[in-house]
Amino acid sequence: MSDKLVVSFRALQLANEQRSAYGLRYNDFQRYRKHCANRTHRLRSSLKMTHGKGREFKKLPPLTLDNIKDGHLQLLLFEAERAWAYSQELLADSSKPENSAHAATLRHSATGRFRRAVHWSTELLSHCQTLHSAQRLSASALLEASVYTLILNGRFLRHRDEFEDALVQLSVARNLLDELASRAATSRDQALATVFADEISPEIRYCAHEMGRSGSYDVDAIVMELGPKHRAELVEDCESLVAQLESEAEVAGKGQARRQLREIVWEGEPVPIRSPELVDVLLRVQEAEAKLRESQSENTQPVKREKAEKGKRRKVGKGGRSRRGVAAYDVILLALSDAEEVARKLVEAQQLSGTGTSAAVAGTRDIHFVHAYIVYQLLSRRIQRDLLLISALLSSQNHPQHGAQRKTVPASSKSKNEQVDARLYPAVVKVLDTVLQSLEQMRTLSIVDESPDLATAVEARILFTKARRCLFLSRSYAAVKKYAESLALIRHAQIHLREARSLMSTAGSDPISSGSPDFSPLSAEAVNKLDTELASDGLKFKKAWFAFNGGQIDPDSSKTYKKPLFFDIALNYVQLDMDRLQARAGKQPAAPAAKAVPSAVPEKKAPARAKVEEIERAATPEPQAAPSRGGLSSLLGGWWGRS
Repeated sequence: MSDKLVVSFRALQLANEQRSAYGLRYNDFQRYRKHCANRTHRLRSSLKMTHGKGREFKKLPPLTLDNIKDGHLQLLLFEAERAWAYSQELLADSSKPENSAHAATLRHSATGRFRRAVHWSTELLSHCQTLHSAQRLSASALLEASVYTLILNGRFLRHRDEFEDALVQLSVARNLLDELASRAATSRDQALATVFADEISPEIRYCAHEMGRSGSYDVDAIVMELGPKHRAELVEDCESLVAQLESEAEVAGKGQARRQLREIVWEGEPVPIRSPELVDVLLRVQEAEAKLRESQSENTQPVKREKAEKGKRRKVGKGGRSRRGVAAYDVILLALSDAEEVARKLVEAQQLSGTGTSAAVAGTRDIHFVHAYIVYQLLSRRIQRDLLLISALLSSQNHPQHGAQRKTVPASSKSKNEQVDARLYPAVVKVLDTVLQSLEQMRTLSIVDESPDLATAVEARILFTKARRCLFLSRSYAAVKKYAESLALIRHAQIHLREARSLMSTAGSDPISSGSPDFSPLSAEAVNKLDTELASDGLKFKKAWFAFNGGQIDPDSSKTYKKPLFFDIALNYVQLDMDRLQARAGKQPAAPAAKAVPSAVPEKKAPARAKVEEIERAATPEPQAAPSRGGLSSLLGGWWGRS
């Protein structure tokens, strides 16, 4: 038998993908009905199954085993989905107050469309059974078609208030879904079966309650009671199909090992992933984490030839490894961002629709918990990447990570020759800002708030990060000779560090250090080391401040005056006497005025402004009076000489 004759058709997978993408996530049945109508028209055109053009009706050829294709099965499925969506739309319209006059007509039409959907699904199941008998369809595909038909039958019976028969149909469908989930070859197939099981579980509970069963709340017990008992009656060759399903899963599982999602555990309990879309993105996260572990194991392996290399060359290699590690974290963050977006959409759909695909069993973790867990993982990986970036920035300089000397601080003759890039510490402060933002966002998560030890560990890391940020910010201020600000930041850092030490002493355990990944390692040794660095930097800044200007807060206070901002442009063209301006402003005592000779004639008192100008103005020389002479000698003295 050729592989081209095998039909690959999965009813549940196709129905779930179309419902999620075209409106049923938000219970928009009208949009989904229109989408199904468009798909049926396109499929009929591509399969040459139109009834002709114009008024002439062309009868379609019957489907046989020789001419049936995958598209024919899809056409039957979309016809069933179209009729079912239309029936749900009519039922929703009949419950509106404005349609109360003809509500019975709408419900009658909805029943007719529902019956049509059951007809299309039954026809689909018969073709699948024919293909399976000819070994052209797998047992898992036939079981999916059987489950789809059972679900539609059960919902139709529940709509007609035939609760006993509906309970049997839905219980058998749920039992087969459990079989599909337990024997799934991939995690996506398992989540697909779980989604449909969660959808019909409330309907099983409702039917059991209407029948008056005492244990109507226990859906699993009802399924275990009715499923194995009636599935042989409702599904043809059910036991042989289940046996074939197990053999097919063993064969398919050998090549699908990479598509198996590892079990996610939080505080000793598993985190259920009940959505196929979420499984796809979490598989990408799992692959990225595997690549990161491989790169870290390669970096930690000792290489003998590195010992023979020079120290400078070893430092360059370490920086290159750090850059590769940052790139590996970027891949993980991209995958986790996609997972967070998918989980957020599922949470929004559940809130808007009022139903959702949350856990059917009370007490289990729902999609809200899964979304909070994914956000926690995203923030933890982001913090881990930022801390690695900080270590790469600090290791790129030719000095140790902490306690580096600057050329602006004349502590010793050796430190004067060492230089630090002025952009280093501001860059580290910016990265620490992002770390602090991630930690504060993590503290607001529900899964962190519900765990006292985890909340205390996050708060301790927030305080430690604040202290470290103050340290690097103080070094940035010291580089521009602002030592008062540097010492104030050192004091703030010591206060944060003292609070972090008290929180660490009161915590019972540290879930972050014992968890995976340990995104922000924090120990008593690290706190003591940072405290020592703060003390040494504080002493060094005090010495540098005293050597700079004697410990004065205002470095410009030694000057006689400070040029006002208003005169920055004017003084480029006009010379201004600042001493006189300060005297007139009252900030500087005026020069003592010369004592005037007392005179008998009283003079009028001039205003203050004229007095200052009179004091500053130079005295005008008085003409000296010549001795009086009489006669001709006084007139002709210039000719005859002076006596």
